[in-house]
Amino acid sequence: MFSTVLLVALGGAIGAALRFLSGVAILRLTGPAEFPLAIMSVNVVGSFLMGIFVVAAAHKGLTHLSPFVMTGLLGGFTTFSAFSLEAVTLFERGDVGQAAVYVVVSVVVSIAALMFGIWIMRGALT
Repeated sequence: MFSTVLLVALGGAIGAALRFLSGVAILRLTGPAEFPLAIMSVNVVGSFLMGIFVVAAAHKGLTHLSPFVMTGLLGGFTTFSAFSLEAVTLFERGDVGQAAVYVVVSVVVSIAALMFGIWIMRGALT
C-alpha cells in the first residue's frame, strides 16, 4: 500500500510540474488573455490521454500502472481527466441520467463551493 501511495505522489508531482510548464508554454505562445486557454488545454489533453491509457492499459494488461498514471500523473496534470472518465463510465454503463446528474452537480456544486469558500475567506480576512 505504501509503495502505491509513493507512486501516486511521484506521478502527481510530475503531472503538476507538467501542468505548470504547459501553462507557461501556452502563455508564452499566446500572451496574456482573459480566457483560461492554458487550463482548458491541459484539461482537454489530460482527458484525451486518460482515454488512451484506460483502453491501452486494459488491452495490454497494464492496469497495475493506473495509480501512477491515472491518479498520479494525469490527476496531477488535471483532475478534469478523472472527472471525465467517471462521466463516460456512467454513460457507457447505460446510466445516462446518472451521468448527466454527475456532470451538472459536479460542475455547479464545485463552482458554488469555490464561491462559498471565497466568500467565507473574504469575510474572515476583512
